[in-house]
Amino acid sequence: MDKVLDSAATAVGDIPDGAVLAVGGFGLCGIPSTLISALVDTGAAGLRVVSNNCGVDDWGLGLLLQAGRIARMTSSYVGENKEFARQYLSGELEVELTPQGTLAERLRSGGAGIPAFFTPAGVGTQVEEGGLPWRYGADGSVALASPPKEVREFGGRRYLLEEAITADFALVRAEVADRHGNCVFHAAARNFNPLCAMAGRVTVVEADRIVEPGELGPDAVHLPGVYVDRVVAADPGDRRIERRTVRTAPQEA
Repeated sequence: MDKVLDSAATAVGDIPDGAVLAVGGFGLCGIPSTLISALVDTGAAGLRVVSNNCGVDDWGLGLLLQAGRIARMTSSYVGENKEFARQYLSGELEVELTPQGTLAERLRSGGAGIPAFFTPAGVGTQVEEGGLPWRYGADGSVALASPPKEVREFGGRRYLLEEAITADFALVRAEVADRHGNCVFHAAARNFNPLCAMAGRVTVVEADRIVEPGELGPDAVHLPGVYVDRVVAADPGDRRIERRTVRTAPQEA
C-alpha cells in the first residue's frame, strides 16, 4: 500500500478540535516541524498534546502554543519556553509533568496494548502522593491537582502504577521512509519518535527522504510500516538548532 500523500496539509487536515496528539522529538531534535506548521494553518484548537517538551517560543510545538491551540500538555521537560510558563501559571494551560522514562514507557505500552505498568520512578514524591498542580486558577490557586497513584510492593520494593498513553494522531519525523511506511531515524531523533508512532491510532510521518519499497533492508528498519498510516516529504529547510555552543578562538601567543 502506497501511504505517501502529496502535502503535509492533506496529512493533518482531518485532525479535529480536542484531538489527543503524540508528537515525537526531543528539544528541537527530530521534531515533525513540517507537520506542526501545517497543523497551525488548519486552525485545530483545544489540542491535548503528549510530547517530551513543547518546543521553543517560536518553533515546533511553540507555534501551536503561541496560537492558543493547546489545551493540555503531558511532558517531562518544559524549561525552554517562556510562553509555556506564562500560560501554565496564568491558568490557560493544563500541564501533566511526568518523569521522562515513565513518559517513554507509557507511550510504548500504549502502542503494545499494555494498559498499565508498575515503575519505581516517583516513589516517595508528589508523583506518588498527588497534589502536583495540573492547572492553576486565575487567582493563582490550584484549580486541578494530580491524583495519588496506586502503590504495590514487589520483592520488598514499592512501585507506582502508571497508565499507558494512546493518541488519536501521532506526528513523527524520520530520516528515511519508504512508500509502505517503514522508517529509519537518525541518531538521537530515534528518541520519542518510534514510541509516539506506536501510540497513535493514526500515525503521520514526515521524512527527509522517501524511497521505494525494498530499498530499506529489513535490519535497517527502526519502525515497521504497520504502525504508519501516512507519509509526507519533510520541508528540507525547516531544521533549527536549539542552542548553539562554540568554543572561543585560542589567543595567539
